[in-house]
Amino acid sequence: MNFLAHVYLSGSDQEKAIGNFIADSVRGKQYLEFPKAIQHGILLHREIDTFTDTHPIWRENKKLLVPAYNHYAAVIIDMYYDHFLAKNWSDYHAVPLADYAAQFYATLEANFAVLPEKIQNFLPIMIQEDWFTCYESIEGLGYILYQMDRRTKGVSKMSKATVELEAYYNILEKDFIRFFKELETYVAFVQHSPRFTTI
Repeated sequence: MNFLAHVYLSGSDQEKAIGNFIADSVRGKQYLEFPKAIQHGILLHREIDTFTDTHPIWRENKKLLVPAYNHYAAVIIDMYYDHFLAKNWSDYHAVPLADYAAQFYATLEANFAVLPEKIQNFLPIMIQEDWFTCYESIEGLGYILYQMDRRTKGVSKMSKATVELEAYYNILEKDFIRFFKELETYVAFVQHSPRFTTI
């Protein structure tokens, strides 16, 4: 899962959403340095990633991209899934995506000091370019993939990844809908486990 899905799966708790958003920049037990609600978000992010990386639907989708993108295939599938979530946003959330995104960007800015340095560095660009709403269209997603490809100096070839998205679009969208329903159920379950309730 990529940024939008992680934030959405945090529910209405903004601190949990921050934790879920920053988790990739928090190593090992560093999560213990954060407030409790942010700790919850970081741990939830890790649970989501484990569920995703071992799920047969996600793994089959990833296989479609491995020949062209090797280990970057996993990142690209996560980006595809954020696209499908954004495109079908009204099926998942009552607040329009643009308003939802603006609210979360404001939350990040208000909590800038607690964000890891890596997040602080790219946050202004993310907000300026409005990544969350960019995910909604293939063109917008393509722009973000292009930017990510530039950071790898073209090694990832992610700038070309909308080709496969369009080629397998209907299959990928149906798979995402099935997968995401299971993921939402899992997230609701895991947050009531002792790992979370005893923090």
